[in-house]
Amino acid sequence: MSQTVFVLEDDADIARLIQHHLEAASFSARIYATPATLISDAERQAPVLFLLDIMVPGGDGLDVCRRLRNHPALSTIPIIFLTARAGENDRVLGLELGADDYITKPFAPRELLARVKAVLRRFERPTTPSAIAFEDVEIDASAMQLRVRGNLTTTTATEFRLLDYLARHPGRVFSRDHLLDAVWGDARFVTPRSVDVYVRRIREKIETDPENPRYLKTVRGAGYRFEIPKAGERAAS
Repeated sequence: MSQTVFVLEDDADIARLIQHHLEAASFSARIYATPATLISDAERQAPVLFLLDIMVPGGDGLDVCRRLRNHPALSTIPIIFLTARAGENDRVLGLELGADDYITKPFAPRELLARVKAVLRRFERPTTPSAIAFEDVEIDASAMQLRVRGNLTTTTATEFRLLDYLARHPGRVFSRDHLLDAVWGDARFVTPRSVDVYVRRIREKIETDPENPRYLKTVRGAGYRFEIPKAGERAAS
């Protein structure tokens, strides 16, 4: 069975172009000119990825992204923005809402397909199956699940991969550029500021006080370091 991509795009010519190239790459494309039925359709048959234009009639892709990330059944499905809004602030806003990539118009179809495939690869389960558990946090790589204080905590695949990578290298300081290479690979839309956005999102999920993180520390002028407290350290501190 082909993998279905839901495409929110009101420009008919661009929509046809996207559909043609997705189908040529063995995907199935379902086109939406407005967001009216997109989420309800996804509830019935979830796609493997959402490709969202930001500016469309009857709503916008940012709001759709926000609703998807808050939807219990659809929150982990990858999202790529496809938009003419190319400013860094726009990209950061998209990331903060939980997007996994951000492609600006005009775009080359070959690049679009490469970015779709790259995002879907990030959603493949990590090859390391072991779980990491410390204090109130459990990171289960085989299931790509995060539990905090016993509760299943929703993450995007990019958030999970970044958290998993840092937690598997405790005590090491990683620059933003290193993390870009390790987690995002060839995704050219991301910048060092993008890493900061994801770190903030991770802290909000695992830290009791995100402003004073216990696990995911900033090393000024160098990058980030993940610390796993030793047994008994909390009581001693």
